[in-house]
Parts: sequence; C-alpha cells; structure tokens
Amino acid sequence: MLRLSRLRERPTRSQSAAGEGSLHAGTSTAISGDPDAETAPTPAPPALPRKREREPTANAAASGTPYAIAFPLQAILRHVLLIAGAAVMLAPFIWMISTASKPQTEIFSSELHLIPHQFALVENLREAFAKANLLRFLVNGVIVTVSIFVLQVMVALPAAYALAKLRFLGRETLFALVLFGILIPPQATAVPVFLLLHKAGLLDSYAALVLPFTISVFGIFLMRQFFKTVPDDLVDAARMDGISEFGIVWRVMLPAAIPAVTAFGIFSVVAHWNDYFWPLIVLNSEHLRTPPLAVAHFRNNEAGTSYGPLMAAAMVIIAPLVIAFLFAQRRFIEGITLTGIK
Repeated sequence: MLRLSRLRERPTRSQSAAGEGSLHAGTSTAISGDPDAETAPTPAPPALPRKREREPTANAAASGTPYAIAFPLQAILRHVLLIAGAAVMLAPFIWMISTASKPQTEIFSSELHLIPHQFALVENLREAFAKANLLRFLVNGVIVTVSIFVLQVMVALPAAYALAKLRFLGRETLFALVLFGILIPPQATAVPVFLLLHKAGLLDSYAALVLPFTISVFGIFLMRQFFKTVPDDLVDAARMDGISEFGIVWRVMLPAAIPAVTAFGIFSVVAHWNDYFWPLIVLNSEHLRTPPLAVAHFRNNEAGTSYGPLMAAAMVIIAPLVIAFLFAQRRFIEGITLTGIK
C-alpha cells in the first residue's frame, strides 16, 4: 500500500515535461507532509549552441595552415592597376624635377637617366628667379585665387542653404537650373563677359580676373549636397534661439561645412591657379600676370631652349598647389565623402 501511494504521488513524465504542472505537483507533495514523498525534478536549462568553428579556405587547406590569410586575386589586380595609374600620373612631375636638377649638358645628352650626375637645381632656380619675376607672379596667383574663393563661398553658402533647408515654390526648378549651369563651359560665355568688362573699363586689372568667377554653380551644388546631410533639428534649434536665417548660415552651417568648404577650396584654387585662357584674354600688363601666363612668357622670351631653368620655374609654380593639397587632403577626402551621402 505504501508503495502504491508513492507511485500515485510521484509525477508522471508528461507532467514533468510540462514545466508548470510538475512544479505544482512537487509543491502539493511537499505540502502533504509525507516524509517519503519525492519532489519533481526541475527541467534542465536549454543547452547553449556551440560556436561554429571557422572553416579553412581552399588555399589555406592546400598550404597546410588552416587559418592562413588568403589574398584574393581581385585585390592584387586592383592594387597593380592603382600603382600603375599612380606611376603614370607621377611620371611628368618626376621628369620635371629630374630635368630641373640637371645642367644643360646632361639635359641634351644622349644618355637617359633620372638621377643627375651633377646636381644643378640651385643654379637653375637662381637663373629662373633672375630672368623672371617669379615671386611677383606667385603673389598675383595668391591674390586672384584667394579673392575668387572667398567671393564664391560668400555666394555659394546662402544659395546652397536656401536650396537645402528652405521650402519655397520653385526650389527644385532652381536646383535643376544650377545643375544645368554646370554643363556650360566658361569658354562659351567668354566673349559676352569680355565685352561687358570692356564697357565697364575693368580690363587689365585684378577685377577682370576675379569678378567673372564669383558665382560657382559647382560650389552651390557641392554645398547643397552637404547641407542635406545636416539634421533639420539643428536648424530648428537655432531658429528657436532667435538666430536669423543669415545667422544660421554663417554661425551654424559654415562651421559644420568645413570639410565641404575645404574640398571646394581645393577645386577652386587649382582651377584658377592653372587658368591660362582667361588671363591671356584680359591682361596686357606684365606685373598682373598669373603663374601659368608667366611661365609661358618665360618660355617664349627668356628661357628658349634652357630647359633646366624652365623646369625649375615650373616646379616653383606648382609647389604651392602640392603643399596646399598635402595639408588639406584629409579634409578634402572627408568633404567629398560626406557630400555623396545624399
């Protein structure tokens, strides 16, 4: 009888699998006060899944090292193409530096070599600065490019802010016109702009070099794309603080757009520093010549076949651009990356 009562009080397998039913059965047995009653076993916790081991690749298995790093063929080809492209891009600069460092006898020698046997860079630079006023031409380039860039930023930032953050009728149409303006080359409007400057009496001056480029549709497009990534909550918070729309542009949006402004500055400075077409049309005075025009004049009138001083002058002319890009390359890449998000 005692054994039958124990079997009746012991929970069944279905009750213990149910979880909650077995717990109630064990509790009722403990309350009954039977010293011989057995409590129901608690269900075991589920087993954690085992971490899947890393499968060795085919190349690693063939080499006998299960976790060796396999370099895909696509990555190798990509790096080979990038290195080849970099070599093609750098070849003219390497040849320019090599020629600027050689004396005249080695330049016209039949033997081809990049490293000069006799280093003559200092002599070629001295001759270039003596025959041409390179320092004056560099100052002209800095005045023109900085003035154009400052005026372009003053126009592009408010226009880009209006196209990105303000809602008004015809906004998308105006943005489409901005994109259409990028397609128009500056040479197409050269004659009307030249006649306008002639009527205004501004030819052969710094104004003739700066004023036609104060509005940059590419700058408006680039700033607008960056402003689209700025949260609207930041603009709304500035409005709640009582800042005007122009105040938001210069006190809120400009500090946030430093990477985009730097990227646009690199494009603007390089384009107008290397501009040869427009200064050749509007300038007559020698003291106003920009760097490319000065190098061409130095080649035609002073250097002739003296390629050592000519290459030294060209190296001096492009050095500010290279230095500026090296200092601003991180901001340049960041600005280009952020402007492509939206």
